[in-house]
Amino acid sequence: MPSNAFPRLTAEEAAELINHNDLVAMSGFTAAGAAKAVPRALAKRATSLHEEGKPFQIRVITGASTGESLDDRLAEADAVSWRAPYQSSRAMRQKINEGKVAFVDMHLSHVPQSVLFGFFGDVNVAVIEASEVTEDGKVYLTTSIGASPTFLKCADKVIIELNKRPSRRISDMADIVIPEPPPHRPALSLQHPLQRIGKNYAEVDPRKIIGIVETDEADELGGFADSDEISEAIAGHVVRFLSKELADGRIPPQFLPLQSGVGNVANAVTKGMGDSPDIPDFVMYTEVLQSAAFDLLQSGRLRGASTCALTLKPEQMLDLADNMNYFSNRLILRPQEISNNPAAVRQLGVIALNTALEADIYGHANSTHVCGNMIMNGIGGSGDFARNAYLSVFFCPSVAKGGKISTIVPMCTHVDHNEHSVQVVVTEQGLADLRGLAPQARAEMIIEKCAHPDYRGYLKQYLKDSKNGHIRHDLDHCFDLHKRLAETGSMLP
Repeated sequence: MPSNAFPRLTAEEAAELINHNDLVAMSGFTAAGAAKAVPRALAKRATSLHEEGKPFQIRVITGASTGESLDDRLAEADAVSWRAPYQSSRAMRQKINEGKVAFVDMHLSHVPQSVLFGFFGDVNVAVIEASEVTEDGKVYLTTSIGASPTFLKCADKVIIELNKRPSRRISDMADIVIPEPPPHRPALSLQHPLQRIGKNYAEVDPRKIIGIVETDEADELGGFADSDEISEAIAGHVVRFLSKELADGRIPPQFLPLQSGVGNVANAVTKGMGDSPDIPDFVMYTEVLQSAAFDLLQSGRLRGASTCALTLKPEQMLDLADNMNYFSNRLILRPQEISNNPAAVRQLGVIALNTALEADIYGHANSTHVCGNMIMNGIGGSGDFARNAYLSVFFCPSVAKGGKISTIVPMCTHVDHNEHSVQVVVTEQGLADLRGLAPQARAEMIIEKCAHPDYRGYLKQYLKDSKNGHIRHDLDHCFDLHKRLAETGSMLP
């Protein structure tokens, strides 16, 4: 039974219990399940203290990106001095790129262990959204699991945002386990993406709970743009490639689990998989379940999914709540150290489908930084999956900003995934299967298959003029496209 033993606080009262320079761990893996009321109150408190000439900034760690009430409001109030491990907020991004917020970009599977072993110092306070908390310390989480179980374990003090809005039965989908610390960590006993190995609640020492803040709020999830010709073309290339792999026996007849990154192109690719008669019904082992995957789950094309967070449209959340008996047997919500676990990805033979900002002619991929220095969001879970996948696919449009930027470049200005982890590169122009190709052949294929025609000639000439070697490059000119963009606003030759 839910407990009334813990103090009930307003969000403002809870915010008063958090001090300047505290390390505050907050729930959220995307905006799903993110803390909302207390971060807003913290932003108001910071603004008020700053007006009085008093310092107030906190260090913030979450599972991944969050919603407007957390990253946006805190950044706008200049209330954050340090942030990890991922964000997708325009306001927070601006503060990071201005050097006003120290940002640690991390593989998401590394976050819980880093917190557990104190790499970032003591977690002073955890602010965790839940649908229920019991007197003996069972915490039933909402639409994401993220790193919340570890935050609850490690924090000195805990504030629970008790949200009435999500269905309490969402926690029926939870499968929570915290692996034992090394060197005595057994292998995960996970033989199938839909196998359950844990409990449907997280646990906390009830003596740590200093207050409950009652809320009634939906997740602050952004919408997805309608698919366009470019995303549909990318999806078509990916589906045809995987269909051929299946026909040629390189994918087993029952298919393999899919992981799909976040964003509109990834959503279109997932939809394309479901629409193709050549792809059998499949399962997902992924970190985020988006709207297209939920539609496939409803239709039966997706047999089930293991994920860390539900990033669904409002109407889909209503469908979920109304049909819980159907979905609770087909959806599993896991902590990010399990959903993104490299050993599980390798063992299950996951096909990883992720988005890049740019790729170079040898197959290195940049997921995080524009022109090498301005961060967008972060690496997220793409590295967890790409390095360990059965097949690792990266896609992006061949050009951006109306053709002023080529996403296929001689050399990436920042490398998140090196050519050893990238097996397939896809744009709307075509698909380059790089497996078994030496660098020269990789470059020729990426230029021919993936580069936009406006840049193809330039890239061919760059390759021809480059110094001979195992990997041909001209260090005097490898960043000429990026330099031209900085000087003229366009990469166009």
